[in-house]
This record gives sequence, C-alpha cells and structure tokens, in this order.
Amino acid sequence: MEDSILLNLLNDLESDRTERKASINDMDRISEAICAFANDLPNHRQPGVVFIGVNDNGSCANLPVTDRLLLTLAELRSNGNILPFPMMAVQKKHLNGCELAVIVVEPSDDPPVRFRGRTYVRVGPRRAIATAQEERHLSEKRRFRNQPYDIQPVSYATLNDLDLELFRRVYLPSALPVDILDENHRSLEQQLASMRFTTIEPGVLPTTLGILVLGKDPGQFMPGAYIQFIRFDGTELTAPIKDQKEITGPLPDLLRIADETLQVNITTALDITTGLADTRHSDYPIRALQQLLRNAILHRTYEGSNAPVRIYWYDDRIEIYNPGGPYGAVTPENFGTPGITDYRNPHLAEAMKNLGYVQRFGIGISLARQELQKNGNPPLEYNVETSHVLAIIRR
Repeated sequence: MEDSILLNLLNDLESDRTERKASINDMDRISEAICAFANDLPNHRQPGVVFIGVNDNGSCANLPVTDRLLLTLAELRSNGNILPFPMMAVQKKHLNGCELAVIVVEPSDDPPVRFRGRTYVRVGPRRAIATAQEERHLSEKRRFRNQPYDIQPVSYATLNDLDLELFRRVYLPSALPVDILDENHRSLEQQLASMRFTTIEPGVLPTTLGILVLGKDPGQFMPGAYIQFIRFDGTELTAPIKDQKEITGPLPDLLRIADETLQVNITTALDITTGLADTRHSDYPIRALQQLLRNAILHRTYEGSNAPVRIYWYDDRIEIYNPGGPYGAVTPENFGTPGITDYRNPHLAEAMKNLGYVQRFGIGISLARQELQKNGNPPLEYNVETSHVLAIIRR
C-alpha cells in the first residue's frame, strides 16, 4: 500500500478501515482487529490497516519500532490463533513525523476468519463478535472458484455422507469456546458451512474438508485418504511382513488410531533396577514420529493422487512417505528451513489445530529434529522430490 494512501487513512479518524494502537501491550486486541479486517463485513473489498505507535487522536506515541517488534507482529499470522491464515503484511513506516508499525490486512476470500474460535467483525466504530446473521453473511461471501482444493465442493456427495454426530460431539466443542456454543442459535447447515465443511450456495454440498474431517467413508470420494502401515522383518522392501494395516476413517479417528499404532510399535528399554520402562531409551521418540506423520497428512496432495500416506517400519529405520511435494514458498532447496512454510491445505491445517493435533504452525520438523537428538537417534533425513517427500528416521 502506497504511503500516500496510508497517510490518508491515518489522518481520517472516522474511517472504519483503520485501527490505532499506541503499543503492543494488548496483542489480543490487535489480533481481533486483524480478524475483523480480514472478514470485511462491510464489503469494502479493500485492505484494513492497523497502525501501531499512534494514539487514538492521531498523535505520535513515540514507540520504538524494532525488528523484534515487527517479527512479533508478523507471527500473528501463523501462530494458529487466527484461522484460516490472514493475508497480511507488516512494515515499518514514517508517517506524519511518527515512527509506526503498520499491518495491512487484505479481505479474506474465505470468511469467516476466527480469532481463538470467535468471529470478529467491524462496521463503523463497532468491533464485536459476529451475530448469527452476520456470520451467515460472511459464509455467503465465500468464493470457491479460486480457493484451495480442501474447500472445493464434492459435487457427488451429500449431507448423509457426513457423520453429523461426530461434528456435534467432537469437532464443535474443540473448535469453539464454551460461551459461543452456549449462545449458538445457528442451524446445523449454518454451523457446517461456517466451518467450511459444506457450501452455502448453490445448494448444500460437502467440501473436501468436510469429507476428510467428518466423512463416514472418506476413501469413497478420495481413494488415497488413508495411511498404509507396514512393519517389515528386516531392512529391505522385500523382507517378510510382520504386521500391516490400513488406517482409515474421518480425521479424528485417523489421527487417534495412527498415534496408537506408532506407540504400540515403539520398543522401550526396561530399567532392570526398577523394573519400569524408561522412555529415554525408546528406539524412537513418539513425539518426533507424531510430528512427521501429521506433517505428511497435512501437506500431502489430495487432488490428482490416489497414493496414501505410507509408514514403512524396518528393523533399522522408519520411512514416512508423503504423496505431495513442496508447495508455494517451500522448494526442494529450502525444505525444512525454520521459518519457511506454506500450506497446500490451509483449512485442513485449521481443523487439525482445532482438534488439538497441531499446537503451533511451522515448527513440526524442528520439533522432530529436537526430539530425535534428545533421544540419541541419528539426524532426520529427507528425500524431497517434486511429487513426494520421504522422511527417514533411523533407529
């Protein structure tokens, strides 16, 4: 955004496209403002701006804008509290003689955007949690044509293909705060659409996300939406098979069974002095395996490939195969570099965060590396191709 436009917005104290903050002492309020501008309820179709370092009357707050402050603000995009990820830019500016941090927030093509499960909107001077009618209006603004595959409608699916009891019993309590649920007067169709599990118009159709998270049989619509687990008795692909299974089902069941499968196959040393298992001497750290498997489920391609995520467990190593190569800002050259991440399936990422399987975005590989090092395993290895990523974890 050009400085002249920013200056006009800064000087216009009546504009509902601006928010002014003297400091970053209240990061929640800043996040709420980002959320409200991303939702763009008035349908300005223009960015909203958060000015930091300026008082409500437009005077300078004399806030030192350091690199650390800018980094702190930039992390608001990907810390998992605002979902789906807002499109925003953070810059240092000098306007009206003030040193400012400026957050420019683009209107989302995929509202409603939520901060910690709450949908914030702004009309005029009012910033508040959206009413049922406002949230329905936001859902109806959604444009599917240029949206990621994970929220494209599945034209041959119906509501009968979704486990609605799983939605009520498991997903909603995980995704929304208790007070929002208590006050929720939205219909089931509105609730499903607001979570991007179905479309609104024309007609109500499950999305790819809805099938993956709530589908009674996801494989009926996406044949590769399962995990293939094989335990080999040896170190080669031709070795005898000790155990194998296909892990299927909606996302909550898929992730739970996958965790159980990993845990039961880990060998843990026994401390002969106490007779108790010593988790420090497991052949593999469970947290590392969980992070790498969840990364594969999250970042794989569900479009144009019927290959499953594969776990091949050999006597000397584990190989986790993700049928989806690097995406967006991630390339084979920078793959695994801390701070460089992108999301082929951003709404699936939101669902995994809501279900508690992702605590923070962009650090899965780093956490896996730390856990392997603490456990005494060799460093994590990756084979990165345009069509797939293979993680190799050595015993």
